[in-house]
Amino acid sequence: MEQPLGYIDPHFHNHVCQMKKALYGLKQTPLAWFQQFSSFLIQLGFYCSRADTSLFFFHKQSDIIYLLLYVDDIIITGNNSSLLASFTRKLNSEFATKDLGSLSYFLGLEATSTTDGLFISQLKYAWDILMLAQLLDSKPVHTTMVVSQHLSSDGPLFSDPTLYRSLVGALQYWTITRPDIAYAVNSVNQFLHSPTEDHFLAVMHIFRYVKGTLHIGLTFHPSVAPGALVAYSDADWAGCPNTHHSTFGYSIYLGNNLVSWSAKKQPIVSRSSCESEYCALALAAVELLWLTHLLHDLRISLPQQPLLLCDKKSAIFFSSNPISHKQAKHIELDYHFLHELVVAGKLRTQYVPSHLQVSNILTKSVPRPLFQFFHSKLHVCSNPTLNLRGGVEAFHMCIH
Repeated sequence: MEQPLGYIDPHFHNHVCQMKKALYGLKQTPLAWFQQFSSFLIQLGFYCSRADTSLFFFHKQSDIIYLLLYVDDIIITGNNSSLLASFTRKLNSEFATKDLGSLSYFLGLEATSTTDGLFISQLKYAWDILMLAQLLDSKPVHTTMVVSQHLSSDGPLFSDPTLYRSLVGALQYWTITRPDIAYAVNSVNQFLHSPTEDHFLAVMHIFRYVKGTLHIGLTFHPSVAPGALVAYSDADWAGCPNTHHSTFGYSIYLGNNLVSWSAKKQPIVSRSSCESEYCALALAAVELLWLTHLLHDLRISLPQQPLLLCDKKSAIFFSSNPISHKQAKHIELDYHFLHELVVAGKLRTQYVPSHLQVSNILTKSVPRPLFQFFHSKLHVCSNPTLNLRGGVEAFHMCIH
């Protein structure tokens, strides 16, 4: 730090002003910090990913280093231990860092190396939320919502809306490793402004489900060759009883690993189930394109074009036949870019039967047998027994 211009003490040039208020509230502070850190990495030969500006990568012949930055938390991984050690020394000489060792805990996520891959969960975070909700002794249930339940704005108001918003906000962060609760959390999240007693009971139902599945998380398995990029897209037509908007969801797999998922309400009202499915396909295609660009930055080439699966044949027909677009002139033009991708050969669409549509679990409440089947397809499972460490090792660092 140095004395600001116009306020320089002529007798004490080396003195600085005593700070009485932290600088973290300034809007330009995060940008200045990121520019300083990224400039240092670029000088060392790193490149910033165009798909994700928090990701930096270094490629030199067969040597690779990936660095992920979140404010002052860093994950570093690579395939050359001596190169990683040399880079961390340079990082320590430039910034005051603390090496936290192998990746085990990052932003509330617990990472555990297993014999055949990586297991990510939020067990500690789950305990904290259950303590907040005072549900540690609650009786578990087997599904996230009552079958065919659609929440509405009717009913007596809940007495403590602040508690409701706090619990739902905590559940939102939980969906990072729990795609099986994404639809239920999306449903209760739509009534933050004026929750009712029924909404609070739905939140308690989610907590009771989580209580019985505390040790569940996501598993990732390495593969010798890059797998195909496959997405399941689905929509529940006019599922919202208040606005008649449809709920859409997608789940995207890279090989056998689930890498992206979403459950949201569509921004427009669809006049038919075909229209809602077609719009859902376009929104899933956006995420597929982003993942394609991200994999390109990571120097990972896909063996074939990404595949988009849907259980509505008419929506697939719309995506490949321009003549059919005359019957859907009212659909916003933004969604028709899906047809351009299919014609250009950058994306493939294909029909999948409804009973194999994994994204059904992201768009509606389903019976227990179907819920458990889709649950297994999401690769959400309990923490496996730990033996040897496998896969590429990652390290966690913190900047002070």
